[in-house]
Amino acid sequence: MPDITKFYIDGQWVDPVGELNLLDVINPATEKAAGQVALGTSADVDAAVAAARRAFDSWSQTSVDDRIALLGAIIAEYQNRFADLAAAVTEEMGAPTGLANAAQVPIGLAHLATAAESLKTFSFAEDRGSSRIVKEPIGVCGFITPWNWPLNQVMCKVAPAIATGCTMVLKPSEVAPFSAAIVAEIFDAAGVPAGVFNLVNGDGPGVGSALAAHPDIDLISFTGSTRAGIEVAKNAAPTVKRVAQELGGKSPNILLDDASLTANVAAGVSSMMVNSGQSCNAPSRMLVPNSRIDEVTAAVAEAAKSITVGDPSTQVFLGPVVSEPQFAKIQGLIERAIADGATAVVGGAGRPDGLETGYYVQPTVFTGVTNDMEIARTEVFGPVLVVIGYDSVDEAIAIGNDTEYGLAGYVSGEDVEEVRRIGSKLRAGSISLNSAPVDPLAPFGGYKRSGNGREWSDYAFNEFLEVKSLLGFGS
Repeated sequence: MPDITKFYIDGQWVDPVGELNLLDVINPATEKAAGQVALGTSADVDAAVAAARRAFDSWSQTSVDDRIALLGAIIAEYQNRFADLAAAVTEEMGAPTGLANAAQVPIGLAHLATAAESLKTFSFAEDRGSSRIVKEPIGVCGFITPWNWPLNQVMCKVAPAIATGCTMVLKPSEVAPFSAAIVAEIFDAAGVPAGVFNLVNGDGPGVGSALAAHPDIDLISFTGSTRAGIEVAKNAAPTVKRVAQELGGKSPNILLDDASLTANVAAGVSSMMVNSGQSCNAPSRMLVPNSRIDEVTAAVAEAAKSITVGDPSTQVFLGPVVSEPQFAKIQGLIERAIADGATAVVGGAGRPDGLETGYYVQPTVFTGVTNDMEIARTEVFGPVLVVIGYDSVDEAIAIGNDTEYGLAGYVSGEDVEEVRRIGSKLRAGSISLNSAPVDPLAPFGGYKRSGNGREWSDYAFNEFLEVKSLLGFGS
């Protein structure tokens, strides 16, 4: 694993400005320290922002061809370090090796490739009457990213920032810092100019708040909980910088009453449990016809019981959740759901049998849930699914929209036109129809308290651009 007691600033690995303050990085499968990460301070943020500001004048003036070439070099180095990245993700946050190799690492590569391809045809200027409208890089960007899909959330910010001519300072999660440090090594090897990309490790109070409040940061992009996103916005407000946020979710999965219901139940369970349920867009509320609730209960039980849980270095479907605090939070929500009257048809409180060490959570499915229960309204961020019955499709849509979140939604059924109609009625930023996979070419982001702005694809470019009108340009 890389040395994470240093920060990558202005093209060099440097010691923290002040006294060295180290935090153990815990492997969630063993509950033992896998390394130590240095926690930065506002002084380290100042140094990184100054480097990014110095680099902006020249980097912002580079040509599209130059930036496409650099993205190509980054892609090549990323591919060279693929195995290292996969091992890091497994160790730092517990993703099974199969998931790390099939999804966690490839999604970061997909964002780089999408940015490079989109840049070839993206228009930075247009003429309207006698005026020219131009799009220019916004400046220095601050990125605060979480631990659950670390490469996805780093690259869907960094790749469009590089493509549009911005410079940046990244604060990855201190819980899972290994993969981000490898990203810095990749960028260094690819020849990213000094100061364009900077990395400062640390926690929210020490580094995240300083980034959000910094007067020389022009945009702050945050992915994490809604609670933390509110604090980021408050810290950013006095400097009136642009704020982009991808926050929580409690996404509905509406299954229609047809012959495919049982198969769609199984697919919904599997989709919910991926990454130990630690996905902001997880289909955590399964909405099914009340008339077939017994059939659904049997189907979810069968699907959930088939899920293997264990050492993420082996061929299992689920590894541990990321940390002891996350484990404790999930256990509390499970216990309160049972106290509220929900029925755990599979799983429940406590670790799976035979797994006494590691932050392992039983794959859990609740029935007898109403949409006003805490377990139906709170983002669990663990392998916990709730099943909610409906009597009509209109009621299912109303239940699906009855949430403070609006990140994602899911609809499955044999009538394609009906599936599309329902999808258009859900108030969320990303709707998957009939188990459609994620698409790096489609914008990703939320309605309501799931955030603002869009990431992924060329839509992300606009987050990093200012719009200038040159009046009389064509006169």
